This record gives sequence, structure tokens and C-alpha cells, in this order.
Amino acid sequence: MLCSFVIPVFNEAESLNELYRQVVQNALLSKWCNEPIKYEIIFVNDGSSDDSVEIIHKLHDNDDNVHLISFRKNFGKSAALQAGFRNVSGGIVITMDSDLQDDPAEIPNMISKLEEGYDLVSGWKFNRQDPAEKKLPSKLFNAVTSYMSGIKLHDFDCCFKAYRREVIDAIDVYGELHRYLPVLAYRQGFSNITEIKVNHKKRQFGHSKYGFRRYFHGLFDAITTNFLLKYCDSPMYFFGKWGMIFGALGLLICVWMSVLHFMGQAIGSRPALFLGVLFILVGFQLFSTGIIGEMMIDSHARESYNENRVKEKF
Repeated sequence: MLCSFVIPVFNEAESLNELYRQVVQNALLSKWCNEPIKYEIIFVNDGSSDDSVEIIHKLHDNDDNVHLISFRKNFGKSAALQAGFRNVSGGIVITMDSDLQDDPAEIPNMISKLEEGYDLVSGWKFNRQDPAEKKLPSKLFNAVTSYMSGIKLHDFDCCFKAYRREVIDAIDVYGELHRYLPVLAYRQGFSNITEIKVNHKKRQFGHSKYGFRRYFHGLFDAITTNFLLKYCDSPMYFFGKWGMIFGALGLLICVWMSVLHFMGQAIGSRPALFLGVLFILVGFQLFSTGIIGEMMIDSHARESYNENRVKEKF
């Protein structure tokens, strides 16, 4: 079995040689069905400005199982993971950060867990070695994501994950959705998702590349992911429901205004009349958006047949 490691890199030159050594060491200790694991390591350079690329070139010169995908500028972790996913060759895919906080010694444990039949194994940084200002927002983020998605994981944001190949073939990662890969996999029908506690080490070199804005992005992405999980294949269920609610409220208000008009009261300047007309228009627009969304999905379904959705075929 070939195991592909996808490792985004952004200005982590100091850790790369040691990371490579530990990954190879632990990959060679791993087995799949009692057979040795073969490996490939795909480093995705996300616009580094230090010596990361040069170091990866040297690693490749000494080991042709090491590969490099290099971006022209910093596009973010989601873009890096997507590029790696589209270039893997292995039946098992493991993602991890390049800062040595993810402990490669956990690799055999993750592969063993996959062998039990799981589609995705997520790392849980049970004893997280980060400052409190990172841990507390992360706990809130994970609690909200678990509640909204219905997936009972403690650490969605941990990059240290192991996947069966069919999982990463079925999902697309963009924006900041790398935090929600278990949710994206679940949406595609991969429900055998679990987590294991992993050792999390203190950062040895450099500093974190993520600022406070990641929490705002996380909030918006949580809303996006939850919407995709529930309504991507049936937008009319969302837009149609709210369209009918607003339309019905508007209709009731206008009927009430009409009754008052026939009773001889002046309604031309009453705010309720404008509110009723506004609700009807908003309801019509929402309902129309739902219909357009359904037409787009129907058209896309006719044009593209996604083999990755098929679990078994004779």
C-alpha cells in the first residue's frame, strides 16, 4: 500500500529536514494488512519567502519519493491541500502541518485506525501546546461546528488527518474550508469518521502564521459549510421555505389593509401597506432563487456524473 503525505509549507525552512526524517521513519514502521507501507511526500509550498523550496529540492535529490508543488504566492492552506489532493498516488492520504507540532510518531496509529474500516481519522490535540488565546476560541469553534454538523469530533481544525483515497477524490477544498474536511466528507456520504488523540508538541521554530482574522473566517465558513451540508442538493428547501413565509406574511398584511380600505379607512400612507408589499416581493425573490438553484443543480447533474459518489458497482 502506498501512503501519500500532503504537507503545506509556508516559511518553515528550519523544520523541514527533521520533519522529513521523522515522517519517513514512522512511515516505514507502519503496515497495512501486515504489509510494509510505501510512501510519497508531497510538499506544497504556499508562497514561502525563506529557503523552504531549496531545502525541498535537496530532499528530492536524495529521495525521489519527495515531490514539490510550489505556488507563485501565498494562497492559503485550503488551496495547498487541494493541490496536494489532486496529485497524490496513494490509497491512503495523510495531511499534517510542517511546523513539527504534529508528531509523526502518530502515523502508525492513524493508519491502523483506517485499517479498522474508517474512511477518515482526525487527530485530536488532546493536550494542545498553544497559548490560551488560541485554545479558547478553538474550543468554541469546535463545539459550534460539532453541534451544527452533527459530527461528534473534538478538533475539526487539526490538520493531522488520515483519509482513504476515495474521500479526498470526492471533495473540493477552497476558501478556508480546510477546517471542515470531515464535514465535507460526511456530506459526500463518508460517515465512518472517527478521531484519535495525538501528541501535540510545542513549536520549536518560528511563529504561527495565522492571525486573529482566522476566527472571523471560521465563523463565516461554519455558516457556509452548514448550508452546504443541509441544502446544497436541494436549495428550494431553504429558499422556498423562507419565500413562502415572507410571502404569506405579506399577503396577510395586504389582506388586512384591503379590509380596512373597504371599511373606509385611508391606507395609502400607512407603513403596514409598504411592509406587506415588501414581504411579498422578498418572498417572490427567495422563491425564485430556490427555483433557479434547483434548475442549476439539475443541469449540473445531467452534465456530470460523479463516480466518487458510488460505493459499489458490479
